[in-house]
This record gives sequence, C-alpha cells and structure tokens, in this order.
Amino acid sequence: MLQMKLCGDLILREKCTPVSDITPELLNTMDEMIKMMSEQNGVGLAAPQVGITQRFLVMMDPDTNVVYKMINPKILSRSEETTVMEEGCLSVLGADGMPVYSNVRRSSSVQVEWMNEKGEILRAEMSGVPARIVQHETDHLDGVLFIDYLSGVKREMLMRKVNRRH
Repeated sequence: MLQMKLCGDLILREKCTPVSDITPELLNTMDEMIKMMSEQNGVGLAAPQVGITQRFLVMMDPDTNVVYKMINPKILSRSEETTVMEEGCLSVLGADGMPVYSNVRRSSSVQVEWMNEKGEILRAEMSGVPARIVQHETDHLDGVLFIDYLSGVKREMLMRKVNRRH
C-alpha cells in the first residue's frame, strides 16, 4: 500500500535515479499511483510522492482524460513563452487536508520524451495544462516543489497554511 509523502519529508527533496528495468512491481506501483491520484482528484503524481526515488510519474490530461505513465521522462525543450496559472500539490496540504494553491509561472509548452510501460520511447509536444502538469511532476523527480518558484514572502505565507506532517 503506497503512502503519500507530505511537505517536510526529505524524500521529496531527493534527485531520483533512472529506472533501469520495467518490472511487474513498477507497473503495479504506477497503477496504484493512478488510483491514488484520481481518488484525491489530482492530475499528476510522481514516484517520490509515494516514497520511491526513481524517475517515473503518472499524469492525466484533464481535457481529454488521457492517462500517461511516464518512465524516465525528460523535458527536451521549453517554450520561451510562459503562462501563470494556479498550482497545488497532493504533497503540500493545508491544515484541512486539502492542497494549498499559488500562482506559478512556467513555460507554456514543452517537448517531452519518455518510455512507456512497454519500453517504447515516446515524444510529445504538450501545451497548456498538460505542459504545466508534466513540468510540475518532472520537477518532483529532481527534488523541486512548486513552492520553490514562489518569492520568499509568498512562500512564507503559503507555508503558514501548510500542515507539516511526516
């Protein structure tokens, strides 16, 4: 049974190692992560959020409901054009147990490469919300949280709302 890691847990700050083998355990973990993500009304979940320091994530395009299982995802390029949108994270929860949100500036579109569960290399150009989700989730694989993009004052205000549970 996977358990969600919350803000303050040091595993969320670790740089993850690449996946070397696609095992049945990995595929089962990704399926369980998809279930957790949808039960919590999330649109993405990265391995460190469930205590695993390997480079894989699951995400859903909220416009099409297409679910992506990405192993060793890489953002190959980012647009110069940026967009500010509200972001939250299933690992950054307020005292009420719900995600806290703040505006974050990110590239409007990205070129992404990953391996699917069959070991095939896929590439996609993502823009809008899917681009934001994949940037947010790949950041997790490098130990970066969305709160790291906030100014000191904004981050401090947001962190006052965060219930730091371990």
